[in-house]
Amino acid sequence: MRVLVVEDDAKIASFVVRGLKQAGYAVDHAPDGETGLALATSTDYDTAIVDVMLPQLDGISLVKRLRAARRPLPVLFLSAKSSVDDRIRGLQAGGDDYLTKPFAFSELVARVQALIRRATSSPETTRLVAGDVTLDLVTREITCAGQPVELQPREFSLLSFLLRHAGRPVSKTMILEHVWDYSFDPQTNVVDVVMSRLRAKIDPDHKRIETVRGVGYTFRPHGHA
Repeated sequence: MRVLVVEDDAKIASFVVRGLKQAGYAVDHAPDGETGLALATSTDYDTAIVDVMLPQLDGISLVKRLRAARRPLPVLFLSAKSSVDDRIRGLQAGGDDYLTKPFAFSELVARVQALIRRATSSPETTRLVAGDVTLDLVTREITCAGQPVELQPREFSLLSFLLRHAGRPVSKTMILEHVWDYSFDPQTNVVDVVMSRLRAKIDPDHKRIETVRGVGYTFRPHGHA
């Protein structure tokens, strides 16, 4: 999952970006509204966290431009203003949720997860299931053939991306874009390294995750011969 954080306060931005990365998200940061708008309109994000008060282009105007351009990106507003009128203004501008500073990071992550769930599936769906592999997006619990599996945050993100595209090939570039951030060298072998760790935990026989030569990988819900 790839998240855009548009926040000019360096301390808050560092706190949010670091926490999201530790939780397994790929994160890009924009320090002002213009940069945020440029990234949001040129990159495929799963959700954006946007501060209301930003230099160059405020958060409300940024989201209005996104909606005018028909960009369906889910947006969580951050603001020091907590009045009902301020929240209504943010939601009417096209925001999907509104969180007041200061906030608990656990609540931020929960709201990001909820926005991604709503954008990618029905509101009730909190699990990804493919064959005998189940991943719970809320509890972050994974089972494989009925047995619990412990995954590191990056392994969890990689598996969730594969499950969302089960049965379809995904390239290493696609994986890098959604599981890591843009600063990684496309020639790096980091995808292969984490994929190897993931396979060791859920697919030692290579029946679930198939390597597609010259393309990338495919998750086979029912395995293959």
